[in-house]
Amino acid sequence: MTPPRSRIGEDAEDLDVEEVLALVRNSGDTTRGAPGHEPGAPGHEPGDDGRGPSGHGHPPGGSPARDAAPPAGHRHRATPWPEARARAERAARGITRAARRAPVSVPLDTALGLTLAAPLDALTDLPSFDTSAMDGWAVAGPAPWAVREEGVLAGHAGQEPLTDGEAVRIATGARIPADTTAVLRSEHGRTDDTGRLYATREVVPGQDIRPRGQECRTGDQLLAAGTLVTPAVLGLAAAAGYDTVTAVPRPRVDVLVLGDELLTEGLPHDGLIRDALGPMLPPWLRALGAEVTAVRRIRDDADALHEAIGTSEADVVVTTGGTAAGPVDHLHPTLRRLGAELLVDGVAVRPGHPMLLARTGEAQHLVGLPGNPLAAVSGLLTLAEPLLRILAARPAPEPYTVPLRDAVQGHPHDTRLVPAVLRGDQAVPLHYNGPAMLRGMAAADALAVVPPGGTRPGQEAELLDLPWASAGIGVCFT
Repeated sequence: MTPPRSRIGEDAEDLDVEEVLALVRNSGDTTRGAPGHEPGAPGHEPGDDGRGPSGHGHPPGGSPARDAAPPAGHRHRATPWPEARARAERAARGITRAARRAPVSVPLDTALGLTLAAPLDALTDLPSFDTSAMDGWAVAGPAPWAVREEGVLAGHAGQEPLTDGEAVRIATGARIPADTTAVLRSEHGRTDDTGRLYATREVVPGQDIRPRGQECRTGDQLLAAGTLVTPAVLGLAAAAGYDTVTAVPRPRVDVLVLGDELLTEGLPHDGLIRDALGPMLPPWLRALGAEVTAVRRIRDDADALHEAIGTSEADVVVTTGGTAAGPVDHLHPTLRRLGAELLVDGVAVRPGHPMLLARTGEAQHLVGLPGNPLAAVSGLLTLAEPLLRILAARPAPEPYTVPLRDAVQGHPHDTRLVPAVLRGDQAVPLHYNGPAMLRGMAAADALAVVPPGGTRPGQEAELLDLPWASAGIGVCFT
């Protein structure tokens, strides 16, 4: 079973907004070390999965030149996978307060998945008046009771006070008349031939009445700053009288899909292939808490790429392909031309080794994903997820491990991320897990983190939940 995601709030009631958001940013470290990871572990070598499943040819949604290995003899010291994730978190935390966007007032219908930037205090008592918890009769005094002709419905003004020996029909949620002793449920009352009402079981004063202020009083803090806005939070905010909430704005993301070989419709033909990443990345980024502000397709043109990155006003730019050193891999030269600072240049993880993270401005970062689809997913969860999570002030997921039903072959030096499906108390690694494949990913609940050397049957492995399978807020794609 997937454990609940961590929540920030219970321990944050006495902190101001900036302190709470800092607490969220620093909560939960999802960058645990994995066995066998050492700084300077061997990284990108001939045969890296950034190209295609066989090391040559066009992978679906990618380009062999864009994801090829460095020249022969090159030994790139890739960043260990846990450290790469930690650097992405630190990059987001390192943005100065002056560069952060201010909290925003957001209507309830668009606030799902955001993080509260101010406490949610009750604007009214809940309930705001004594209400009936059941359909039945409001009764006063002991039985029998004479029943008034007109009943009391929810949303209608209360009737005159009851006197002892009186009852009135009442609906669930309706306002209780003054001097009511209890609510008698419909199934617990009977009337005689004269219309007098009797109870078929003992009536306890106050039964089935929700008294005013039972849930909260005006001014009570319902939720602390730093709480993730879930559907239940939206319902509570509405019940408490809110039309908007004050929240941390979503980080803005521009997606740049690179490549001359990509088609946006129809079947692959004449060396052209369908773009798998353009349709996949925007909803996935939204699920990670981002606002996708643009999706642009850029040809293999260095000047066009320079213009697209250099003019972007997004908080994060996500590119696909072009992260290696092939003849049309323009990302590294473009970043040098822009004066960007490379924070991560290759990660010791398979698939997705030739991913990168760069600081392109005081408050802007670029995540370079490989062009192979599953390799791009690896980069998304390795670098984009921690970066966006900190920028959105979302709580970190609780790390957890599950036994793997089957053995998984490992890489000698690098972490592997393998699609898996949850079955009871085990995770089943899926086939079709090559860097250019999405068939396994489309059926997966999570990615299993396989340490160097692999795992044996029954061995525990960390799982990275996928947004739509985690029963968390990530199911919000719009």
